[in-house]
Amino acid sequence: MRGRLALLVAAVGVLVMVAFLVPLAVLVRTVAADRATVRAAADAQGLVAVVGTADPGTVRLTVDHLAADSGREVSVFLPDGTVLGVRVPRTPAVALAARGQSLTVESAAGREVVIAVQGRPDGTAVIRTVVPRAELTAGVTRAWLVLALLGVLLVLVGLAVADRLARTLVRPIADLGAVSHRLANAELDARVEPAGPAELREVAGALNHLAERIQVLLREEREQVADLSHRLRTPLTVLRLEAESLRDPDDAARLTSAADGLERAVTGVIRQARWRSTPAEGGGCDAAAVVAERVAFWSVLAEDTGRTLTLDLAPGPLPVRVAGDELAAAVDALLGNVFAHTPDGTPFTVRLGRDAGRVALTVADAGPGLPAGSARRGASRAGSTGLGLDIADRAARTSGGRLELGGGPGGGAVVTLQLGPARP
Repeated sequence: MRGRLALLVAAVGVLVMVAFLVPLAVLVRTVAADRATVRAAADAQGLVAVVGTADPGTVRLTVDHLAADSGREVSVFLPDGTVLGVRVPRTPAVALAARGQSLTVESAAGREVVIAVQGRPDGTAVIRTVVPRAELTAGVTRAWLVLALLGVLLVLVGLAVADRLARTLVRPIADLGAVSHRLANAELDARVEPAGPAELREVAGALNHLAERIQVLLREEREQVADLSHRLRTPLTVLRLEAESLRDPDDAARLTSAADGLERAVTGVIRQARWRSTPAEGGGCDAAAVVAERVAFWSVLAEDTGRTLTLDLAPGPLPVRVAGDELAAAVDALLGNVFAHTPDGTPFTVRLGRDAGRVALTVADAGPGLPAGSARRGASRAGSTGLGLDIADRAARTSGGRLELGGGPGGGAVVTLQLGPARP
């Protein structure tokens, strides 16, 4: 923006200078030519009295003296055809002046001035002088150089002023951009100092108000989520007590494990609500341990529904840059989709290993495949994607990876969760 403003001012300055200096330069040349012509005509007028009254010898001496002083060609044409001074042939201007008309005409040598002298007893004499081109343009080149330097100086001054004005505009805009990026990076305490024109100060105030409003909304959301989460702890406690009171140890253990998983999910909701105001540095966990624990949990349901589970787990540890509860929620979402969207007895595979510097978790099934349009669901709409893929996608992006959806060679769905490695 600063460069464009400078270019605009330079263009306008050059146009103004051209519109002003070109006519002025033409005027300077015209004035110089007229000045030289008037001076030559005045010198010739000084001969009128001598030519009109003196004898040819006196006229010749006077003409020679004037030619030597002025450096111009001076000729006097007497009525009897005698030419005194510089001998040149009669020109059409001389012939016209012999009829009693004085005039100035342009010629190849310069500007020709002819003056008719009447009153001689033998007729009308003519005084002719020529102003050379060099005298007509004397001082014009120097004046043009001065005008050009003046124009360049004015353009440079305009550029300096424009650059200073541009800085008063660009600096506040750059500050606004920097604060906007800080807000986008969850630095909600970032504020911009209003500066510059009134319009930019108003924008700065609006941005500060927006940041304050975001803080208020996030604080209210955190309070509501925390309140809801804490309300859930009471029924969770009741559920755990009911599970512990079951007579069958296997059922008690299974329900207790489910209650523990639900409690971890609630704790994760509270933690995420807090992270929205104060971003965490990013947790980490052993993906091999988390995936193994969650697959063991879902394997019981797989056995009950007649599904064949194939587990290909690389030897750990496999550290990734995502919290353990978030990764557990993502694994639960992917495995839950298998049970929710495939018929009983459908086999599925869970594979975990390294892939190009990342840790890749792949869940593939032999079911009917992903529902139409699910591959475009990378973000939550109306609170949910309907497949829980927003949970897995958020976990992948948090770790610096991505979520990939596709199909297998023989049909079915293939979901790959790319997870970034943990920070050293």
